[in-house]
Amino acid sequence: MKKLLALLFFPLSVFSQTNTISKADKIYGLSRFWQEVNYNFVYLNKVDRPKWDSTYKALINSIPETKNDYEYYRELQRFCAILKDGHTNVYMPQTGAYEKMTTMFGDYRLFVEPIDGKAIIVRVNLSKKEEIPLGSEITEVNGKPTATYLQETVYPYIASSTTYILEDIGIRNLLTSRDGDSYVLKIKKLTGKFITLKLTHKPSAEKEVYPEFPANKPLLDFKWYDNNVAYVGLNGFGNPKIDSLFIDKLPELYKAKKLIIDLRNNGGGSTSIGFKILQYLTNDTVLYGSRQSTRQLSSAYKAWGVYVKAEDTVDSEWNKKSLLTFQDNYYYHFDYGPEKIRLNAKRIVVPTVILTGHSTASAAEDFLIYADGQKHMTKIGQRTFGSTGQPFLFDMPGGGSARVCTKKDTYPDGREFVGYGIKPDIEVVPGLQDYIKGNDPALTRALDYLKK
Repeated sequence: MKKLLALLFFPLSVFSQTNTISKADKIYGLSRFWQEVNYNFVYLNKVDRPKWDSTYKALINSIPETKNDYEYYRELQRFCAILKDGHTNVYMPQTGAYEKMTTMFGDYRLFVEPIDGKAIIVRVNLSKKEEIPLGSEITEVNGKPTATYLQETVYPYIASSTTYILEDIGIRNLLTSRDGDSYVLKIKKLTGKFITLKLTHKPSAEKEVYPEFPANKPLLDFKWYDNNVAYVGLNGFGNPKIDSLFIDKLPELYKAKKLIIDLRNNGGGSTSIGFKILQYLTNDTVLYGSRQSTRQLSSAYKAWGVYVKAEDTVDSEWNKKSLLTFQDNYYYHFDYGPEKIRLNAKRIVVPTVILTGHSTASAAEDFLIYADGQKHMTKIGQRTFGSTGQPFLFDMPGGGSARVCTKKDTYPDGREFVGYGIKPDIEVVPGLQDYIKGNDPALTRALDYLKK
């Protein structure tokens, strides 16, 4: 029993020092990821190939010497981040040895959000609300300006298709590390006064936070606003139940004179789930989704391509395919056509606002592609996540995993949104005072827009 109790209270940081993955497996895992990217990554033509390959060669020597399994996976994540794709990732094993802390520092808890490009404290444990007021900014981390610390220590490990999502994830994870790791923070209060805190990650006993966490959003959120404006929050397309929840609301929705569809908390799931809902919101008989393509490798064509020069491809599809395949740049374009709507039900075609934000991702972005061009629909909010596709998932040494994006999606006319995000028709960016006062400026703008 004494041995068991000692084990239960042993610091996680000690477990994270375990080095169970052999040197051979470390090299194998690195090589497996490099190989799968080279064969399957759909955006390989956008990668700095000399940097990608030279980094791999350097890691062959250094990665076997990583001090522990945690550092090994951190190096893999740094390697993956070179690809700059939100659907291509390396995931650490889901065990205590890899567990990280973000908000807990013993007597302190700090929750950080990106606001106006700054690291703003938006929530603290209740006993510290006077010491660290809501809206305080972390201006320095470990003696470096926060922006510098992010560039050097945080961003290099994050896989993201867009710079603004990289910033969002980086700031939210600014203080993420293992139990026992320490920080020195310089914090600027709204009054302009600075304080310095020396904090070490360890569990916090105090559970109460200020302000309290909002209630978890339901899969489908429904409410009414003045002037017969119906609000529907579609908070995920990963659960097909949302379709039946939407259908259950149809008798009420048919009374709506105007409509707000909120996708700001929708991180995606299945494109077909969102399509089933969208059918009810248009009079069209067909909808056009994204065009899709994937890289195609034909080994014989790659072999022939070694001997093909650019001038040889003129009027020769054979030579063109051979050269492109040799260059890892030959694409198969999936058959494309409109999706037919076979819905024998009343539609809800009224002035509609779709709320979008940085967390509107993947299948939710596919929803927006289908909705593009609907004249009664207007997008309000912020750019979307800017990443979708079909990842290939595979196992990595020590119980981790990785995925590589294999499919490219564009607008029907070829415009790219992966790497850019889908831009709203009316951009509304919440500021610091909105967070402090609990305002929702995008929703307010939507209601004002629909009044007109």
